[in-house]
Amino acid sequence: MVTTTVPSKPWLVQKYGGTSLGKMLHTICSAIIPQYSEEHNLIVVCSAFSGTLKASGTTSLLLECIAYAELGVEAQKQLIDLVDVIKGNHLHVLDSLASLPARGFPQIFDETRSSIEKECESLKRFLLAAQIVGELSPRSKDRVISLGEKLACMIVAAYLTSVGIPAKAIFLDNVIASAFGNSIHDQVAALERLGSQFYHVVADQIATRVRDCRGAIPIVTGFFGIMPNSLLETVGRGYSDLCAAMCAVAVGAIELQIWKEVDGIFTADPRKVPSARLLSTVTPEEAAELTYYGSEVIHPLTMDQIQDAGIPLRLKNVFKPLGSGTIIYPSAGSSTPCSPASDSSEDSFNSSPITPSSSFMLKNGYHGAQQERRKPTAVTVKDDIFLINVICNRNTKSQGFLSQVFDRLERNKIPADLVATSERHVSLAVQSPGDSSAMLRLKEELERFGQVSIFPNMSIVTVVGHKMCNMVGVSNEILSALAKAQIDIYLTSQGASQINISLVVSADDDLAAMNAIHREVLKIPTHREQENRFIPGRSPVFRESCST
Repeated sequence: MVTTTVPSKPWLVQKYGGTSLGKMLHTICSAIIPQYSEEHNLIVVCSAFSGTLKASGTTSLLLECIAYAELGVEAQKQLIDLVDVIKGNHLHVLDSLASLPARGFPQIFDETRSSIEKECESLKRFLLAAQIVGELSPRSKDRVISLGEKLACMIVAAYLTSVGIPAKAIFLDNVIASAFGNSIHDQVAALERLGSQFYHVVADQIATRVRDCRGAIPIVTGFFGIMPNSLLETVGRGYSDLCAAMCAVAVGAIELQIWKEVDGIFTADPRKVPSARLLSTVTPEEAAELTYYGSEVIHPLTMDQIQDAGIPLRLKNVFKPLGSGTIIYPSAGSSTPCSPASDSSEDSFNSSPITPSSSFMLKNGYHGAQQERRKPTAVTVKDDIFLINVICNRNTKSQGFLSQVFDRLERNKIPADLVATSERHVSLAVQSPGDSSAMLRLKEELERFGQVSIFPNMSIVTVVGHKMCNMVGVSNEILSALAKAQIDIYLTSQGASQINISLVVSADDDLAAMNAIHREVLKIPTHREQENRFIPGRSPVFRESCST
């Protein structure tokens, strides 16, 4: 245990998203963090501040700065103005916090203001220099993006310190170099050699920096270093979730909490299915499938890290901090928990795996050691899908047909979400590419060895349930529910995964498909059906009792 922390307290890692920080910063710093710090040694991981829309968030604005830098000196004024907007946004937040009653170190706000101005001016100089070249390398883009988390951590640490809770901002923008050296070649080689273990080595470096906080709460940047091939390219926009997982592994935390603006994981998106219910728990495999097929649950690399370490993950709502949320325990068959970063026996972190009771899992529909379910857990939709059908020409060898199709997808950087094949026919569901011309190029290339038809405006409806392959008749229930709702199915996929069945439908039908499956297959009645159960006169038993 860190010498100035309390040895009897377990470690807990909390990650706050940018929207949560943007909307509920005062509540987070004055209520949630102080409450948990009473019984836990805390690590807080922050994303960059955001607003109601991601497009107006700090990370999105920094990406715009990169775009202006690449346009050259002609966009100099726009670049300067945008950096000033980012600086102004954060100084406004800082000033609003400084106006609140403080009982600790009110001068901390002046120091933080100076630091924010210094960081923003440094970014401005860097981008103006890049404008001369008109190009930024992926690693240079990482450096720009890292500013958002830095500024957020500065403000959170300052506010906590001002109210008497010691906190220290921890920047991880150089943690990769600290772990693997400054050579890009060595970093790339380590990433290829170690795979997911690469992030365990990074966790060791994070543990060292946590020790250096000496009793202050570490406020850690969600951005964790300039990766060999760019953090955004390697991990994606969910990198702060992965950073929080590495922090949890680093200290052997009893739990990783990810705080959002929703209660947890639901049986369906409650904005689309009003009768959706909150799930007390799901398995890591279910969470990964829900994330991939449209639900913003958790980054898959995050699940890998905490699964290996035997650490549960809990999703909680900043608007309802007393709610239990949704907890995701490591799978029953997961590997032996890995030890956290080692130090002297006096300073060692906790490393006790947490497992759910069988009664808790049974209560939530998971049966036996394999956690099999008797009905699906949730239904989700992934929209903005293209359906591609390719019929192989007779002069193309069928054994090389599929390899040629996937080679063209790889060339155009278009991943396939679903695939169905026969000897000379393949159907694929793919996410709409960011580059509008990519689909046209793909069609031209595929037409060299086959007849191609592409259908836009499609959606993937995915039904998820642990060990769902053992649910006899569930496929028939899904198809029957959609048939009853008069919804056409263009592609089905089952077998590659034991826990999902996916179907492609028209985007115009995806909402109706979700509701039909939620009602008929998950057996969750609509609000109207639930109300009808309690309206006098609707129940035959009630009418008979009245007549007697």
